[in-house]
Parts: sequence; structure tokens; C-alpha cells
Amino acid sequence: MKSMRAGLVARTSCTRHATTRRRFATSAAAATPSTESHTQTQLAPSRREKIRDAKPFSDFLTDNFRRQHDYLRISITERCNLRCLYCMPEEGVPLSPNRDLLTTPEIVMLSSSFVSQGVTKIRLTGGEPTVRSDILPLMSQIGSLRSHGLKELCITTNGISLHRKLDSMVESGLTGINLSLDTLDPWQFQIMTRRKGFEAVQKSIDRILEMNKLGAGVKLKINCVVMRGVNDREILPFVELTREKDLEIRFIEYMPFDGNKWSKGKMLGYDEMLDMIREQHPTLSKVQDHKNDTSKTWHIPGFAGRLGFITSMTHNFCGTCNRLRITSDGNLKVCLFGNAEVSLRDILRQSNNGEPIDEQAFEALKTLKTERQQNSALTGQPLGTPPNEAELLDVIGMAVKRKKAKHAGLGTLEHMKNRPMILIGHNTPPSLTGPISPRGKALLSNHFAMPTSTFSPSTRYFSTSARRLKDDDGTLKLTHVSESGAAHMVSISDKNVTSRIAKAACTVRFSESSPAPGLILSNTLKKGDVLGVARIAGIMAAKRTPDLIPLCHPIPISKVSVDLELDPAGNKVEVVATVACDGKTGVEMEALTAASMAALTVYDMCKAVDRGMVVEGLRVVLKDGGKSGRWEMD
Repeated sequence: MKSMRAGLVARTSCTRHATTRRRFATSAAAATPSTESHTQTQLAPSRREKIRDAKPFSDFLTDNFRRQHDYLRISITERCNLRCLYCMPEEGVPLSPNRDLLTTPEIVMLSSSFVSQGVTKIRLTGGEPTVRSDILPLMSQIGSLRSHGLKELCITTNGISLHRKLDSMVESGLTGINLSLDTLDPWQFQIMTRRKGFEAVQKSIDRILEMNKLGAGVKLKINCVVMRGVNDREILPFVELTREKDLEIRFIEYMPFDGNKWSKGKMLGYDEMLDMIREQHPTLSKVQDHKNDTSKTWHIPGFAGRLGFITSMTHNFCGTCNRLRITSDGNLKVCLFGNAEVSLRDILRQSNNGEPIDEQAFEALKTLKTERQQNSALTGQPLGTPPNEAELLDVIGMAVKRKKAKHAGLGTLEHMKNRPMILIGHNTPPSLTGPISPRGKALLSNHFAMPTSTFSPSTRYFSTSARRLKDDDGTLKLTHVSESGAAHMVSISDKNVTSRIAKAACTVRFSESSPAPGLILSNTLKKGDVLGVARIAGIMAAKRTPDLIPLCHPIPISKVSVDLELDPAGNKVEVVATVACDGKTGVEMEALTAASMAALTVYDMCKAVDRGMVVEGLRVVLKDGGKSGRWEMD
């Protein structure tokens, strides 16, 4: 019986492989017409024709540094079947409710909109994208966008279950695979990923190479995050893989993300890795990179494959960045290391009364789109684009325009609040900066449940958590108000003690031709050193906040700093107060109290010579720590 079963498995496997060979042989033949046919029907367009037919790249996807973003990465799940040391915190990550995640129709609609604006490459990421149950129909629908300009459909995967789905993915138009593998030792694999599965990954690699021999044409890159003292000894064994195999090994500098216990000592830089390889392979030579490549490519003469280095930490490639990211909960990130995000999911769902767009709603929206395409101006657009695409593009364009020239440096990145790598997006409400159109203001005021007047061109709203208290009907409610409407102190007994920090700022503006700035500068006011006294007043006030604000909890403040700076033009004093603690509640009120009391002290000490002073702009500009995460205002 056992031998019969084995024979049946073998015949099934042979049949499947034979079918695959025929499929790709047919595809290869179809893709290689005869010389005569090629000459008659597939003449390459001339340079003049290319110029004539060229379309201007979308302004929505072009930032202020003239970078054109034609590459979109979409996280389609937060889940993963591994627990890699550098990627996911040891304790795991809290998963979003299904309702908060993008549905398949929503991913298709966003893909359609981006492709309609010039995106030519889409990469599906996670979590681990292959664990999503509908990954195959999703890829098929995105693959259909090839007729609208999509050229590459790629996936980043750990390879555990890839081999079971690879044939169907290739049929859907898969063109590239980035496979994460940080060790070639099965035991070390289990340590680094906290799971078994090395054999399954190897099976996926072998299957990709086998299909490529049959004509699949899938670019295979193996991503290896190098950590000093963990897997740096495996650099040369990975290099050896390229001797016979047509693939690219990409060594990635260890990068800091929340929860991965990053340290500078663990990071092995690009130059050091190159030196290690050159010792063994002195003929290693540089390969010309594409202008938008994140990887620096090298090759050893005589080897079938190539080597790449992703140098995010030591040699950034921000100047040619053409990538945008959409998180699994629908937020747009314009920079991997940036913490500013804007929700596309909520804007998209406005076309469905705020509800998730399922297959039924998607079909209804496509019917509506078909009717609208009777207008010739819309002809040729993908049917999957949303009805409110204009609003969506408006917000995308504003976010892209606010992309910075480059991300923060190493010293800042290691301390900057960002998402765990596994999420690159989790429960984060939108943030937006830059000029906001009337349509965008209306859209955002609905989204934030805030009046339109609260938005200004210089304001950025950001938080790493969508922690809002709501009534049963979903409306927002105040934290210090009881059910009956009476004021009460919020209980913090169930909160954890964490490190928290807050920064507040305000301005003391002097009247025109005021003598106060000169007297402050020369320290000749009768009441003494204005800035010095104001600094002490602010520090003392922070400590007394619970005595001044009735519903504030007394907390163990660990640090208070108050900085006052006289503007070089001599017409104002800028006040910035920073307060830190290790406690169960935040220190925003302490920072606000410190800043305001310092400003009032400046006012008091200068009022004899300037009664027209104005104290203005009191605000929290940063808070961090606790369950609600980070919030920042520029």
C-alpha cells in the first residue's frame, strides 16, 4: 500500500512538472516570433515615436526634489509564520482588527489608482504575504493591470510556503521574488527565526530556479540581514551560492525598528563586508547600478549570480528614492524611516459610507465606473479605480510633496520612534503636512472629526497609535468627563509604568520698538536676569502642576528643562519646555505649565518697559511613550 502511494505521488509530481514545462515552453515560443514576423509586426518604435507618445509623469507622485515615485510597496498582511530576531519583537505585536485592514478590493483599487498615475512596479509585502488566504486571486487582479502600464509584479517572502503557490503566482504575472534568508545553517535558522522551516525555504529556492530554466523569467534575490556576532561568519558561504546559481544575494545592513533591540555594535557596514569578500575573491568588481536601485551591485568573474548591498545606514540612497509604501491598515508612508503617515483606507471607504469595501461593493463601484466611462476623458483608465479618486490623489499628492530630501542620520534613527519592521504600519492615524486644498480640508476634517478651521499649512498631525476613547455609538468622548457629564479624575491604576516625554512651546512677542530685548540682552532690567529667572520659574511650575490643574495626577518627574531664546531680530522670546518621567501617565500638562509659566515670568519682568507684549502659540509639540505612542507637531 505504501509503495502504491509513493508511486501515485511520483506520477502526480511528474505530471505537474511536465505540465509546467509545456506551459513555459509554449510561453517562450509565443514570446519569440520568427524573424520575418518580428520584422513585419513588432518593429521597435523609433526614438521620435517614443518622444511623441511619452506622457508627463504624474505630479501627484512627484515630490519637491523632482523624484518620481513609480514603485509601490503594499503590505497585505500583518501576520507572519516566523519570528525573526531583527524584524519582530520577541513578545510579538498586537494585530489589528480585521475591519481595520485593507480588503482585497481596496488593495486592487489603490493599485489601480497608482498605476493610472504612472506606477510601473508593485511589490507585495507583509508580514508574510503568502499567509494571506486570498493571495492568489489578489495577485491575479493586480496582474491584470499590465494592460494599463504595470511592468513588474513582485513579492517579498520568507519562502516557507512559497513553493506551494509559485506556479499560480507566475501565471498571474509574477516577475520578481525577494526571499529573506539570513543563514544557511538549519539550526541557526531556527534560532534566528524562532521557528523551523529551513527545508521548506530551500525547496522554494530550488523550485524558482527550476521554473526559470523552463522559461518563467522570475528574478530571484535572496535578502540577508547581516548582524555582527550572529551571522556575519556566513557572508562567504552566501557568496558561494552565486557561483553556480543565477540569483542575487543581497546583504542588508542591520536597521533599527521598534522592538528589534538594535545596537550600533551589531551593525556590520558595507565597506567592512566588501573587505571580507575581497580577501577571498580579489577579482570582485562593481556592476553599473540603475539610478533607482537601493542595492549596490557587485560580481565575481566566472560566477553565475551577483552580489548586492543595501546600505541604508552607512550610504543612504535617498536622492534617487522612487518608492512609496502602503501599510496593511491602509496608511501611506513616503519614507521607510519616516514616522509621518496618512490614511488612504478611510478616504477610500468614503465611497462606501465608511464601511470596508468587500467584493459585492467592489462590483457595484465598478459598474458605476463603467457608466462614467461613457465620458471619453475617462476611457482607458482601469475599472478598479475608486469613484472618489480625485480626493484620494489630492491627499497622496500632498503627502508626497512633504517627503524630505533624506531620512534622519544614524544617530537619530536609532532613537526615533517608528513601527516594528513586521508592521511598517499598525494602528496609526493619518498625519499630513503642507498646503491643504479646500477639498482636502473638508476631507480631512471629516476623517479626524475635527473642524476644518483647526488645519493650517504649517501644522502636522501625527501619532503612532489610533488610541481614541469612544462611546458605544462610535462618537468621540472626553476622558475627564463621567457618563453623567461631571468632571472626574481618570484612573491610571491599570496602566504600565513607561518612560514618557513631552515638549511644549510658546512665544513672548514684544511690541514694535520695544526696549525690552535690548535690556534683556544687556541684563540691565531692574528685576534682574529675565531668561535665567524665567527658566527657574518654568522648572518649579512643572513640579507644581497637580496643584494648579485640578485633575492632573502627581507623577515622579525625572527631568525638566526650559530653554528660552531671544530672537536675533530682537522682537520675541521663544520658550521650549521638555519634561520626562517614568510613570503611568504622560507629562504634556507639566510641559505646558512649564512653558506658560516661563513666558509669564518674562512678561512680568518686562511689563514695566513694554505693556504691549503678547504671549502666544502655547502648544504641545511632541509627546512620546505610553500606550498611545508618539505624537509630533511641526
